[in-house]
Amino acid sequence: MSSSDTNTRAPVQPPAEVATAQPLAGHFGLVLPPLEPGQVLDGFRLEERLHQGGMAYLWRVTHPAHTMPLLMKVPRIKGGEDPATIVGFEVEMMLLPMIKGPHVPRFIAKGDFATRPYIVMEHIPGESLRPRLDAAPLPFDEVALIGARVATALHDLHRQHVIHLDIKPSNILFRAPTDGSACGTAVLVDFGLSRHDHLPDLLDEEFNLPMGTGPYMSPEQVQFVRNEPRSDLFALGVMLYHLTTGQRPFGAPSSVRGLRERLYKEPVPPRLHRPDCPGWLQEILLRCLEVDAAKRHPSAAHLAQDLLDPKHIRLTERAEKASQAGALKTFQRWFKAMGAEPSERGSAGEQLKRAPIVMAAVDVQGATPALLDLVRETVRRILSTEPGARLACVSVMKTARIGLDELTDQQGNSLHVKQLVGLKHWARPISQALELEDTRLTFHVLEAPDAATAIVEFAQKTQVDHIIMGARGNSALRRYLGSVSSQVVAQADCTVTVVRVPSEVSGASE
Repeated sequence: MSSSDTNTRAPVQPPAEVATAQPLAGHFGLVLPPLEPGQVLDGFRLEERLHQGGMAYLWRVTHPAHTMPLLMKVPRIKGGEDPATIVGFEVEMMLLPMIKGPHVPRFIAKGDFATRPYIVMEHIPGESLRPRLDAAPLPFDEVALIGARVATALHDLHRQHVIHLDIKPSNILFRAPTDGSACGTAVLVDFGLSRHDHLPDLLDEEFNLPMGTGPYMSPEQVQFVRNEPRSDLFALGVMLYHLTTGQRPFGAPSSVRGLRERLYKEPVPPRLHRPDCPGWLQEILLRCLEVDAAKRHPSAAHLAQDLLDPKHIRLTERAEKASQAGALKTFQRWFKAMGAEPSERGSAGEQLKRAPIVMAAVDVQGATPALLDLVRETVRRILSTEPGARLACVSVMKTARIGLDELTDQQGNSLHVKQLVGLKHWARPISQALELEDTRLTFHVLEAPDAATAIVEFAQKTQVDHIIMGARGNSALRRYLGSVSSQVVAQADCTVTVVRVPSEVSGASE
């Protein structure tokens, strides 16, 4: 299911109490005979050993009650293993049954350490992202696509109160694409180092050393902080930097001292490795790699939006950097890092609450001024209580299902641009009243024959947390056909607020 990276999960030089731990087989009282093809374990028949890693075996298995391809993960317990490896397997056994959705393998069953520990899950066919590193540097659009898919998967994981803490190419798989794109839905695997907001953090309780894979560990992980979801964004930034430039931003350190260099040494700007790197991509990469997690994207959903639609990115000095910091600045950063203690930021759930994505679905062409004002005031009021929220202003330009549409008005002006200008004009009072930064406000005109479907699909694609939209007065025709707002309420998987002007009655369809 995945192949191990060449780097260890923890520094090569662990504390003495870890290095001298007693053999695991003796610790757990286990005498486990080797598994063989054809053996049946709790009803699961071992068909083929797919992978033998340093910490676990992966077997293709079958079961008469399951038609989907199955994978069994079995820890290697022979004696002398790092205790963190076994505790990590316990963590995965505890956590995997609690997470759901297309971005994780479906959990099937697990065994007990008292007899034979294992986890059976859905088998995602194909290679991990690891071989793509050998092809780096990749085209920029492919890097952005991969990053957006992985960021979407991370946001779904964070929504379930889980921080992965070991994001790397070998832990990322892709389902078969269904939209003709280069890669399908990203699937995250190997949750041995992960943390759940509402479960005991066994690794934090039992060990006092940095946990992760050297090249991808965030600065806060080096400082023993495991409750920051934006650690996963740092790791994704490392991976995207490598795919863009063919180089790792912080090398492959194998000691705590080497890991700590990322607290004060800046990565080489991607443009020095690859001069044609666009400014928006360098902006994203260097923002992901910020030492202070608060300077990274507020959530994985925000990062996914930037990768999917980079024209909305506000470029800063990061985008133009063409040199590394000099010796004096590096020393100043080192001095600051040596005395700094990482702040405890809470949990994945708390961070997402501080950075929701709000969508205003606005009919700038058909709604009355009173309804447009009411939707705007509702959006302003909600955003005033969400200082970290991002607002996506969306309008749908209806197109015919069959045949050609007029793309310009009688004066020859683009209807798409005209609607976009109207949307920006509608949002200007909100931006001015709340002093929204450019990074928190985006505009989108969707061309589609069905407004409700377009709104719902956009919300799902961009991980929207809250949709705000207006509805016009009731009419017999609209009740019979079903209004846009009622369809969105029925189909959306997020919060939907629908506002209506009480005295407004219109016979026109939405």
